[in-house]
Parts: sequence; C-alpha cells; structure tokens
Amino acid sequence: MGHSGAQEPFAGVYILIPFGMPSSFQIYASGTVDMWIADNWKDYELLDCGGGEKLERWGSTVLVRPDPQAIWNTPRNRKEWKHPDGRYFRSKTGGGHWEKRRLADNWQIRYQDLTFKIGAMNFKHTGLFPEQAANWDFARRMIRSAGHPVSVLNLFAYSGGATVACASAGAQVCHVDAAKGMVSWARENAALSGLSDAPVRWIIDDCGKFVEREIRRGRRYDAVIMDPPSYGRGPSGEVWKLEDNLYPFLELVVQVLSDQPLFFIINSYTTGLAPSVLSYLLDTLVTRRWGGHSECGELGLPVTESGLVLPCGSTGRWMCHK
Repeated sequence: MGHSGAQEPFAGVYILIPFGMPSSFQIYASGTVDMWIADNWKDYELLDCGGGEKLERWGSTVLVRPDPQAIWNTPRNRKEWKHPDGRYFRSKTGGGHWEKRRLADNWQIRYQDLTFKIGAMNFKHTGLFPEQAANWDFARRMIRSAGHPVSVLNLFAYSGGATVACASAGAQVCHVDAAKGMVSWARENAALSGLSDAPVRWIIDDCGKFVEREIRRGRRYDAVIMDPPSYGRGPSGEVWKLEDNLYPFLELVVQVLSDQPLFFIINSYTTGLAPSVLSYLLDTLVTRRWGGHSECGELGLPVTESGLVLPCGSTGRWMCHK
C-alpha cells in the first residue's frame, strides 16, 4: 500500500496483448494500479470500522455510518461505538434515517487551508468525501507546478471539495452540478475557505448539456475532474447508468480539453467497476491523442484502531507527464 502522493503498483497485475494485435496498442496501456491514502487529515479520523459500519470523527463530532466495504468484524472496543453523536440506520425497504443524539444541523472542519461545512444529509452523507483529499493534493500539485494559468472543469461537482482545492492553488474553475442546493453548499465552502472572490463559475445545469454548449462556444479547459453517479435521471427523465453512459460522455468531454491539457481525474463509486477500467478509458481517449501517462487505483482512509486502510472507491488519473 502507498501513501497520498506515493504509488505502489499491486504485484501480479498484467495486461495481456492477444497474438496478432498491433504492438502500438501497448503504448496506450500505461495505467498502473495503486492505492492513494488520504492520510493528511487532522479534523477527520476514521476511528474504527467493521460489521458493515464505520466509526468516524468529524472535528469533535463522532458519527457511525454504514459502509459496504467493512465486512469484517471488529471488537468495537472504542467507547465511541456506544455513544456516538449521530448514527445512520439503513431501512430494509431502502433509504434510512439518522438518530441524532448530540448532532448540530451543521458544523465545520478544516483540511490544511480549506474549510468545509458538514451536516447530516439523506442517504447517510455528510456533504464531503474525505478520501477525495488524496485527489485534491494531486490536483493542487499539478496546478502549482504548471508554470502558467490553469483552467479546470469540475463536473458532477457536488459540494465543491475539488473546486475549492483547485481555486486555492490559483486555478480558474468552472463548477457544474445539476442540484441547486449542492451548488449553494459549494459556494459556502468557497466562502469559508476565503475564496469568495476566486475566479469560479458556478453553474447549475445538466453536465452533458453544459458540455455540449461549451463545445459549441469553443471553450477549452486545461484540466477536468468528474465524479459521475452510478445511476441517475436527467432533466427530461433520461436514464444515466455509468456502465452504459460513461464512455460516450467522456468522448464528449475530451472535446473541451485544451491543446496542452494538464490532468484529468475520473472518480467512481460504482460497485464492481475495476479501477483499471478508468485508466483504460483515459488511455483510449486522452493518452492516445495527447500522450502523457495514466494511473488508476483505489482511494483509501487509514483506520486508527486496526491500522488497516478502508477502500473508498476508484480513481483514474491522467497527467501530461509521468
């Protein structure tokens, strides 16, 4: 396993090239499989996990939430298991509810120089995915080392963790999400982080429709970050299913990349979609045209009690250089 910023390929991962396939294919199979660990947090801590749940500290607030990856058992020796400030219970019929003991409507936590609003939301969410800090660190390093102004397109941008991270590094950011409430939340995060006047365009729109208009307008971006949902419905009732729609959506999005793009990040929380798939998509559509290098892996959070690392979704990254 690696740490945030350090990558260690898993042993025994091979790419098989069928006999007779052109050798040039190997140029595009550049991805490696890694785990990036978000281990620079001070205000967030994964205290323990097991039995399908995780015990977390968000600032001084302790939550228990379901997690489908934590299928092992844990002794639950920590007293916080019995007395959390809030616990989310899943319903057998779908959805669930919060049991709030000492839980404020919202509160704040910090990550380095960034500040985020946290709250108990529907479907167990809190308004932030702490494992994404590993990607924020990567994006900020790329932007700061670029040596020129950088424009970033953040699609399915949610509460703006990546938006404020990129803006804090000096990038111009276009933040796009179809949910008005989440765009408002993201703007609050920018203000809390001292970035109210940063060059951010806040767009409430369907991401596909917006990208199509940007293509027609001739707008271009040096970097793209996207966190597409596993399943959803568009403004006219059209169904989005990641396995069916991601590739054609990427074909659309690469048309707004600049002549010399800097990086491209795809996140996926879809169960069963291997990280290497994201790298193959990036190699097929980005590396083949612009060169550079892709890598892929899981995002992880270190577990204080056990020393394990909880896997928290997949990421594919493309960058203009190794």
